[in-house]
Amino acid sequence: MVTETALLASIPTQLWIGGPVDATGGATFPVHNPATGEVIAQVADATPDDAVRALDAAAAVQAEWAATPARQRGEILRAVFEAITARAEEFALLMTLEMGKALPESRNEVKYGAEFFRWFSEEAVRIHGRYQPAPAGTGRILVHKQPVGPCLAITPWNFPLAMGTRKIGPALAAGCTMIVKPAGETPLTMLLLAQLCSEAGLPDGVLSVITTSRSSAVTAPLLEDPRLRKLTFTGSTPVGKKLVEQSAHGLLRTSMELGGNAPFVVFDDADIDAAVQGALLAKLRNGGEACTAANRFHVQNSVRQEFTDKLAAAMAEYKLGNGVDPETTLGPLINENQLDTVSELVDDAVATGAQIKLGGKAPGGPGWFYPATVLTDIPPAARILREEVFGPVAPVVGFETEEEGLAAANNTEFGLVAYVYTRSLDRALRVAEGLETGMVGVNRGVISDPAAPFGGVKESGFGREGGFEGIEEYLDTKYIALP
Repeated sequence: MVTETALLASIPTQLWIGGPVDATGGATFPVHNPATGEVIAQVADATPDDAVRALDAAAAVQAEWAATPARQRGEILRAVFEAITARAEEFALLMTLEMGKALPESRNEVKYGAEFFRWFSEEAVRIHGRYQPAPAGTGRILVHKQPVGPCLAITPWNFPLAMGTRKIGPALAAGCTMIVKPAGETPLTMLLLAQLCSEAGLPDGVLSVITTSRSSAVTAPLLEDPRLRKLTFTGSTPVGKKLVEQSAHGLLRTSMELGGNAPFVVFDDADIDAAVQGALLAKLRNGGEACTAANRFHVQNSVRQEFTDKLAAAMAEYKLGNGVDPETTLGPLINENQLDTVSELVDDAVATGAQIKLGGKAPGGPGWFYPATVLTDIPPAARILREEVFGPVAPVVGFETEEEGLAAANNTEFGLVAYVYTRSLDRALRVAEGLETGMVGVNRGVISDPAAPFGGVKESGFGREGGFEGIEEYLDTKYIALP
């Protein structure tokens, strides 16, 4: 198995624009290990001019890539899938070093992230149009799908591989070129992916990666450039709103996967043990740093005590530590700011009357750690019921009737995902249809699947990634009228 030192020494740290290139001026910025706070790499710090260089490269090869046979595009994507799979341990270790998650979590992300390249390698050859006679008998209708053109993807730090592959896969399959701006906290994984894509035969310029510590300044000229035709972003709702405003200048195609405040609803007829296991997955996957993480636990009062006791007992078994330690099951948060945010939300809940059943205080010391935490007796005024905590904190509140539970679940401006536990199929379907979310997990704590459409409603964004729907985000529809 590759050592940490050898792995870090092998990762590209320059910009990737047709290959590794230095940033204009040669500036760099540090990448830290969240478990220790130590700098593990210095990465090229792109300028606005570098971003334009990447768009120049993308625009120069756009027509050629779009004209590349779909089968050939698909085979390149398949080759990248196989390369990621072959180097799964390297990707997993790299993500743990720069993002902090425990190694088993990183290994799961590698499998999940690689799957988008396999799925869209198969979808590349299934881009369909249609042909039909006009109903009035005045001619024929031909509907043709073609790539939207050069795209910009802005990806977050919490899933350094999968949030990139979920965008790159469909874009390349559709025949689009793409520039990726990864989060400054986790740029190394995306640079390694770009290298693998090149080794798998992806032509220069089709995929560029620009790393920077000044995201807004660097992406601004791209959003103003008429050659860019698509923006896809995963991140916070406030940033997403600003990007939508900026993208309006060029009327860009946009897809936004934004914040969440996922309710986890447990009814009195649920299998409580199964609900607890699902809650662990929904809450502690990725250490709670996921937009799909359960943020509020709404439990019917007759089973609330049982559920809370069992959840706290199960969460107490999680071992906090450095993600590379084989005994670690809960790694650090991404940085000091996130640690402060989680601590502040818990402290606010306690100050307003909440009770701490488990955890509730950062241990201090090197690294940005926060323990698995369970809160009860949460007052409605507590911020933690309204804001995305993005950490391993489970606030549990009760409800009496199905109508009250559904209303409480929908009492948020967000609408990404919700979880429902019940033994009743009728109730499951009734509640799922009533939930104001883009996705619902019924008796499941993990819902993400490359073959399924991922996305939200309300202030959780718009557009879908994955599934048959994912590639449509990168295709324009052209109507050709025939005699």
